[in-house]
This record gives sequence, C-alpha cells and structure tokens, in this order.
Amino acid sequence: MNIAIVGSGYVGLVTGVCLSQIGHKVTCVDVDQEKIKKLRLGKVPIFEPGLEELLKKNLKNKRLSFTTSIREATRKSTAIFIAVGTPSKKNGDADLTYVENVARQIAVNMDGYKLIIEKSTVPAETGKRVARTIKMNLPKKFEKNKKSELDFDVASNPEFLREGSAVHDFMNPDRVVIGVESKKAEKLFREIYKPLNPHMVVTNINSAELIKHASNSFLATKISFINSISQICDKLGADILKVAEGMGFDKRIGRAFLNAGVGYGGSCFPKDVDAFVRISEKSGYDFRLLDEVRKINEEQKASFVRLIEDKLWIVKNKVIGVLGLAFKPDTDDMRSAPSIDIINALQQEGAKIKAYDPVAVPNAKKILKKVTYCKDPYDAAKGCDCLVLLTEWDEFKKLNFKKIGSAMKQPILFDGRNLYHDKNLGDLGFEYYGVGRGVKAGS
Repeated sequence: MNIAIVGSGYVGLVTGVCLSQIGHKVTCVDVDQEKIKKLRLGKVPIFEPGLEELLKKNLKNKRLSFTTSIREATRKSTAIFIAVGTPSKKNGDADLTYVENVARQIAVNMDGYKLIIEKSTVPAETGKRVARTIKMNLPKKFEKNKKSELDFDVASNPEFLREGSAVHDFMNPDRVVIGVESKKAEKLFREIYKPLNPHMVVTNINSAELIKHASNSFLATKISFINSISQICDKLGADILKVAEGMGFDKRIGRAFLNAGVGYGGSCFPKDVDAFVRISEKSGYDFRLLDEVRKINEEQKASFVRLIEDKLWIVKNKVIGVLGLAFKPDTDDMRSAPSIDIINALQQEGAKIKAYDPVAVPNAKKILKKVTYCKDPYDAAKGCDCLVLLTEWDEFKKLNFKKIGSAMKQPILFDGRNLYHDKNLGDLGFEYYGVGRGVKAGS
C-alpha cells in the first residue's frame, strides 16, 4: 500500500521505516528541510537501536522516501498518518495546532479517497475535529457531492513504542489499537498490519484515543506507587527490591514498572498524565489520583537530592560526578529527564558537576549549563566528592569499581536506579546509598 507519514520525528520516523520494512511504499514528510536532506542520505537524527540500518535498507530498495511536500505525499498515498508533535500547553492541554494545520493541508490536496490516521497522542474527540477540518477544506470538486463524507475516513491508531526498543516494539506489538468509524477503514488497517499478524483491538475513535492516555497514565501511576513504597522502606528499614519482588510474583500485579528510582521522565509519561488530567477536568471528573502521581514523581527527585545533601553534609564547592543524563537507557532523549532537575538543584547549592552519558551529551548541552562533560565514566569520577548514577545504561553495569574508587576524592556513590544493589560496594570501601534500601536521610 502507498502510505504517507506526516511528521518525521521520533514516532513518525520509526513508524515510516518499519512500515516500509514490512513491504509498504512509504513517503515520510517533514517541514525541516535539513532533516529531510540528512534522512535522504541515510542519516538518522535520533538514537534508536536498529533504526538507521532499516532506514538505509529501505532507501536502497526504494520502498522509503522523504519529502517536504504534503501535497506530493497526499496525492500518491491511500493512507496518511499524522505523526506531528502535540506539546503540552501551560495548563496541561495538548497543543493541537500542528495536527489542525496538517489536516487542512491534506484536505486541500486530496484527489480521491484517503484514510487519515491520527498517530500523534491526542485527547479524545480530536478525530471529530480533524474530520470537521477536512470537510471544511475539501477541494471544490467534492463540495457538490452530498456523500462527501465517503471521500475520506478519519481513524485513530495510537503508538505504544518504547524509546530504546521502538523498532522491536513495532515489529512485535502486544496489540494494535485502531479506532474506526467504517468497515472500509478497518479493512485498510488490517491490510496495513497484516504482515505483523498482530492482535487487533478494534473500537471507535474516542476509545482508541483514550486507550493511549489511560495506558501511559496507569504505568506512571505504577512507578509513582513503587516510589512511594520506597520512601516508606527508607523510614522503616525495609528493602524496596524485596518488596517489589514479592509483589511482582502476583500475576495480578506483575514485576514490570516496579523499579524504584528517581522518577519517570521522557516525552510521554509527563505529557500524557498532564493531558489526561485536563481531559478529565473538561469531562467533569476530578482525577485526583493522577494529581498525586505527578506530585510523587516530583517529590522523588527532591528526596534524592536531600539524601545527597545530607550524606555529603556540605554541597557547596563539592565536585559531583553524574553517570547518565538521558531519561532512560538506549536513547539520547533529554525531555523531562530527572537528571535536569537533580543537577539544577545541586548546582543551586553550589555543587560543581561533571557528567557522562554514552549518547545524550549533545542534547544535554542544550539544556544543562556549567557542566563539565566527560569522555567516559572514569573521567567523570576523577577527583569527585561523590558519584551519582541517574540512568542505568548497560555500560555502567561493567565498571571497574576499584579504578573508580581510586580516582575519586571520596568513594561515595548515590545509586538513583539501584543498579549496584548486588555489587557489595562496601567491601571495596564505598559508602553506598540506593533508593528505598532502608537508609534515610540523617541516619
């Protein structure tokens, strides 16, 4: 099938490359001319394992192409995915300006039946607004057609891609959710995803839009719940790892997303929780539970900073080494990364920060100032009064702690992801503090 993807950011690019990999002819669109030039040369602007190889492969076999022209992509495609950004406004609402603009441009360039698909994360009832925008902007040759609604369908197909494993997630989906209002749209969706043979959840558009927000908000709730338990563990001398293990064996609960740490970040959870709170408010429901999820996530970062301040005693002029800046491993994404708030808080207390991340440093430099960026973990540890781990990269699991300890001014390690819980660092002379491991500030 000929498919267009409007928006070549994280979701759009992964979706377009993977759809071409399973046999479709895909045209990806973006207004950023420099980005399109690089993509045409096989250069991927984001770090995502496996993506660049597939992009080059499908450029070569001509199943994948890139353009800045929505007109070109619309005219030669049957299905058009809208995958543009929906950033949060100050009040938590999703800003749908880009979605509306794309819908309008698709409409004026339509020359026959099109299936227009929301791929961006949008609030419920956005599909209706997209359909209305398209109807209002259809070419004049469709205006006299009393059945103009048959000239296109709008549908919802939310994404559930995890950064760092997005290609695998697309190729091996838990489920594919489609929100449709016609049998024709459903049939086209089944054709699109047939090579993957996924479990299809077919529903109406409003329900599909809600599934995305509900899923991410539930996962954020699960993270905030276990982080709250970690606070209790510190106060009572319990071990969060064993608590999570004991809970996780219950099949009704499961072990996933029960890892206590310094809080969630990224582009999805914070934005989707905020948006879901606003969606609920507008519907007349006060979603107090999600208000607390947000507060707990912020408090978890502040609590970790207090632990560092307490154990270092004096933070001013101390040199603190930071391992990991991205919000999670296997990505260079710094959006809402916990490292930002934690480093800013330590700098406000007068700390000098050295930092290392395997891939996120270029993006971190745009956000974090007055930080000394290091070439490797050992360089980051050199001369430090303490070391702080904030992202659990595989590279950090294999460190030589004798070498790390000897390079530090003081062998103190604050483990924000409990990565080293089983390393017996005390035997190597380290003062070691994890999250929810029964160590409270001031003890």
